[in-house]
Amino acid sequence: MSALARIPRGVWALGFVSLCMDLSSELIHALLPLYMAVGLGASTLTIGIVEGIAEATALIVKVFSGVISDFFRRRKPLVVLGYGLAAFTKLVFPLAPTLGWIVTARFADRVGKGIRGAPRDALIADLSPPDVRGASFGLRQALDTVGGVGGPLLAIGAMALFASDFQAAFWVAVVPAFLAVALLVVGVEEPRKPAQTVATSP
Repeated sequence: MSALARIPRGVWALGFVSLCMDLSSELIHALLPLYMAVGLGASTLTIGIVEGIAEATALIVKVFSGVISDFFRRRKPLVVLGYGLAAFTKLVFPLAPTLGWIVTARFADRVGKGIRGAPRDALIADLSPPDVRGASFGLRQALDTVGGVGGPLLAIGAMALFASDFQAAFWVAVVPAFLAVALLVVGVEEPRKPAQTVATSP
């Protein structure tokens, strides 16, 4: 049996969750700087500061979320919280009346990314038998990359379809974001024991 065939269903689900959320996030990220500059009159300096601090925030939060998931030995609630927060921020982008709303949503989205990152990876490790753990991480990353490439392409298609209407294109991003959360809730079950523990039990 191939390594892919032995990868647990929950890992496949997490991979498609990453794909869907990346489709949504990268669609918005591809258009957001231009929208902030052209639609809301933000300076290039403002855009750079917002993007830099938002990404730094995600990295800092990731450290604490990993520690919390280890302390409580529960991964899925934090993963759902992170993806759920990111999904709800997608509703703000097409509705935001001012730059302040956009900035707030951008930070909340990155906080969501920081919350989910480490617990999601730990959950993959818990779900995966030792002999396919590398393949499991590789699968998740591969599907994440598909979403990362597909997001900007989806942005181009949405802008062409809606005649360069930013708000309409942002609405497109809402669909895969909430699909990701639904797939996570329904398709991923946290194991009672990590796969490594199960594999080494007598």
